[in-house]
Amino acid sequence: MQKSAHMVIDRELPLSEVDKRLYGSFIEHLGRAVYHGIYEPGHPLADEDGFRKDVIGLVKELQVPLVRYPGGNYSSNYYWEDGTGPRELRPKRLDMAWRTTETNEIGIDEFAKWAKKVDTDILMTVNLGTRGVTDACNLLEYCNHPGGSKYSDMRIKNGVKEPHNIKNWCLGNEMDGDWQLGQKTPEEYGRLAREAAKAMKLMDPGIELVSCGSTNSWIETFPEWDAVTLDQTYDYVDYISLHRYAENPDHDDANFLAGTVEMDRFIHTMICVCDYIKAKKRSSKTLNLSFDEWNVWEEDVSEMPDPPWQIGPHLLEQVYTFEDALVVGLMLITLLKHADRVKIGCLAQLVNVIAPIRTDNMGGIWKQTIFYPFLHASTYGRGIVITPIITASRHDTKEFTDVPDIDAVSVYNPEADELTIFAVNRDLADDIVLTADLRSFEGYRLLEHIVLENEDLKAVNGMDGEKVTPGKAEGRAAIDGGSMEVVLHKASWNVIRLKKEA
Repeated sequence: MQKSAHMVIDRELPLSEVDKRLYGSFIEHLGRAVYHGIYEPGHPLADEDGFRKDVIGLVKELQVPLVRYPGGNYSSNYYWEDGTGPRELRPKRLDMAWRTTETNEIGIDEFAKWAKKVDTDILMTVNLGTRGVTDACNLLEYCNHPGGSKYSDMRIKNGVKEPHNIKNWCLGNEMDGDWQLGQKTPEEYGRLAREAAKAMKLMDPGIELVSCGSTNSWIETFPEWDAVTLDQTYDYVDYISLHRYAENPDHDDANFLAGTVEMDRFIHTMICVCDYIKAKKRSSKTLNLSFDEWNVWEEDVSEMPDPPWQIGPHLLEQVYTFEDALVVGLMLITLLKHADRVKIGCLAQLVNVIAPIRTDNMGGIWKQTIFYPFLHASTYGRGIVITPIITASRHDTKEFTDVPDIDAVSVYNPEADELTIFAVNRDLADDIVLTADLRSFEGYRLLEHIVLENEDLKAVNGMDGEKVTPGKAEGRAAIDGGSMEVVLHKASWNVIRLKKEA
């Protein structure tokens, strides 16, 4: 018997406009993300500044509006001054987070130049691990003050007259984790982050600040860490961060695809904590979320170099499968379903390190499987989220119960008068016929039905060719008045685009 599902999309029930920063990403001084990633002087496609033009091209294709920098764990022992001034005078430093040698060839000025080349803004992370308030303010002064002060004049002397005007700042990284240099108790971090935030906003009231939230939903201190820290920082920050990496350690594919159920709970719980502190303080301010690290990350990829203290070694170079692309699609759907509170998102990371873009040293470049769902969401997921009401069959997995076979979200773009539906069929065995009630969008025609599908869940892309690429589904979708019927193949990512008839 053919499986079926039903969906209602009503334009009178909008959730929120999508903040463009939801499609941000992340570059850390880790592995080959910077060196042999975005920066490789001597490469045939390197520009006058040593940046790879082929990488720039693919980043621009993804339309990434925000890139978190320089970490990550790296930021908890970050000495930003080392990456300024004449390159020949910059010191090499041992990076204890990843046990590599940092040459400091790329610092904040060079990264800001690269960011302009790819049309993106920077989400800057300050070191609240081994440093503190003074250094955070010094970096802000260097980046944002126009001139006439010690650190702004240092920037000008270094050849950068105009300030970088970085508007988004993270107050440290994963300070709840015992893997972090300078790990803090929630009481310690809350006070430090509050004082840093107060000082930074005195210097530049126009910036927005992200307070460290719990690293993941299963860390022992969640959600108490968030309540304790926000009790001190709530009045001074604009967001709290969340991080999540999906894994499939038991090679249980159904359970892997169900994992966004927990991601949804994580977001919901964090919203509840924020609103509890809001109520406790009798505040009129609503705190939003920054999901500034998320992706699939399996534990079998090399995390530390052997031997240590190499420059730009191969680390965390996840080879992504078709199945991983489905999970990334499901994570994007989950973020969009919370667009009313999740305003910043950073796919971690962007190049080589758990990334949609991979390069060979002095060689070629290719798109990993996860490149495509992110590309589709970034391209077509701009506008107003309308959360559909879905009736579909459900299943249980090893860890999760009542998992819907279909997960979907819709985004309405009023300027283009287009409606896009993103949908994943989690069912590994059966196609599903989805009937959509589109009476509030009557008069819309089908533009295209893009699919990502493959009979082999473990299919990958590489320098030798791409086995997982999007295609056009012909004849699977039909619209009749205010109703649409579409066939969603088993284990598939679907982008269904509709447009108002002229």
